[in-house]
Amino acid sequence: MADPKALVARGYDQMALRYASWKVEGNPAMRFVRELDARLRAGSDVLELGCGRGVPVARELAKRHRVTGVDISAAQIELARHHVPEASFIHGDYTELEVASRSVDAVVAILTLTHVPREEHPDLLARIATWLRDGGLLLCSLGVTDTPGTTENDWLGVPMFFSSFDAETNRSLIADAGLDVVEEEIVAMEEEKYGEASFLWVLAEKAQ
Repeated sequence: MADPKALVARGYDQMALRYASWKVEGNPAMRFVRELDARLRAGSDVLELGCGRGVPVARELAKRHRVTGVDISAAQIELARHHVPEASFIHGDYTELEVASRSVDAVVAILTLTHVPREEHPDLLARIATWLRDGGLLLCSLGVTDTPGTTENDWLGVPMFFSSFDAETNRSLIADAGLDVVEEEIVAMEEEKYGEASFLWVLAEKAQ
């Protein structure tokens, strides 16, 4: 298998505009984002991992907060800087990101962790917990299937890597990272061309 992260970066570079027009019914992202927003004080420091083109998540959160987005795709970051000039954006692999301990109030990772090899998930979630201030929040979507790592040869016209644990394992990883689940839901979305896809959505809090 080709390097998964290089595959993801190249894929999102190549289909950046196609992804922007892709239709997905039943995506609960903004419902969870609004729930997160309601729990944060204005002016909070929010870090979005896998921010893509910045729309709609970073743009919504940047209305009230200081938002920094990170994405492995240079094309997506360029679009994000155009769409959300009030936020800050970093082109890079967020699994290698250096973030000061207790420096952010919230971390958001929506429909992105399933592009990271799952053997990296436990350490990444544990590191995210250290980045959060006491009472800080993680909003993320995780897989619900036991998928060690697979490449779809034609996902929106490009090869794309996916990897995940089942829902119960993901719940355990959240707990092991020192995060308490505030809200969780398995949601089935209807993806244009591909049919139903389910994810475990989690809003979790770092104990104070």
